[in-house]
Amino acid sequence: MKMTRRECLPALFAGLTVASAAAQRDARKILAGALEIFQVHVNARGNWVLVRLGSSAGLTGIGEASHGASDEATVRYLLRFSERLRGRSIFDIEWLRAAVAADLASGGTSAACAFSSLEQCLWDLIGQALDVPVYDFFGGALRTSIRNYANINRSTDPRTPAGFASMAAKAVDAGFNAVKLAPWDDMPRDLADARKVEEITQLGIERAEAVRGVLGSDKDLLLDAHSKFDLRRGLALPRRLEHLQLFWLEEVTLVPDLPAVRREARMPSAGGEVIYGAKGFLPYINAGSVDITMPDVKYCGGLLELKKIAGLSEAAGLKVAPHGPASPVGNVAAAHVCAGLPNFLILEFSFGEVPWRAELIDPPEVMDKGYLSLSSRAGLGIRLNEKTLAKYKVK
Repeated sequence: MKMTRRECLPALFAGLTVASAAAQRDARKILAGALEIFQVHVNARGNWVLVRLGSSAGLTGIGEASHGASDEATVRYLLRFSERLRGRSIFDIEWLRAAVAADLASGGTSAACAFSSLEQCLWDLIGQALDVPVYDFFGGALRTSIRNYANINRSTDPRTPAGFASMAAKAVDAGFNAVKLAPWDDMPRDLADARKVEEITQLGIERAEAVRGVLGSDKDLLLDAHSKFDLRRGLALPRRLEHLQLFWLEEVTLVPDLPAVRREARMPSAGGEVIYGAKGFLPYINAGSVDITMPDVKYCGGLLELKKIAGLSEAAGLKVAPHGPASPVGNVAAAHVCAGLPNFLILEFSFGEVPWRAELIDPPEVMDKGYLSLSSRAGLGIRLNEKTLAKYKVK
């Protein structure tokens, strides 16, 4: 007997529900497998370390572990952590974090990068197993177009005012309306030579002025001091930068002195890029260190910790702008969390390091006027481009 359309629909939905339940049961049975590690040559500022985690279902998840204290140490932790994870459910994210807690407490950014990248792989696998984009696990998408600023610090050479201005002009030509540099990176560690310190301080201001000249008044300028200043000089610096109309001033001093600098500065302050975990961020936030927190998906413990840190920031009335000057893999991973953050401000993009950056992933990275668009593809929605990877990976 032929069924009517109205009679067919309940049967169809029942079938979909059964299929969905079966898929979920099958997903829970998927186990983490072997890990592949790729070091990709970039420039003198450091390589990119990418990972790909296999599974018992034949799916693979990808993640990024770049710019730890040492790539060699990061690789050692990756091998150690992945062996702990192997044969466990791809859902065992909090289990893995607890299992490697001692290493995370003592291993610095290399251990943090190793764990964070594996955590990214697991979310990618889970998304593929359940056929949903990763951002759906973090509250869904308030936005799928993610604003990025161009960090020109790692690509500028020569590091003269004209050199920074030239790279900033390229970023503007590429469509970015926000640019960051760290103009005091050549500050000596020993600040005893007052004449030398003042010379570098003034040179950094001139570098920033040159970039502001390129940006004009309608684009955003961000400066990172990389904690190069002591408290006395750090308190004076914001006043010397007021004419630049900064979007933010980042990490002027060491952490204990940041609250005092924040109180003095008339522009927003930002920081926290190397802090691991929500537990690490809580005292930083409670101390009033910054106006904008900057957890890095590679350092902070991955996507879940990034979401937790953003929640702490939101409760404290702070914006969140994830740090992350690395490859497209880390950028996309962070963007999946940024998609659902009520207090999201802007994401970091490492501009101009290599001409083949976009081709490292498939489909290629597309940055449209400084905005990264996330797709609804399952998982992170990207794969490594095997041809580009083979061409530029460290042999």
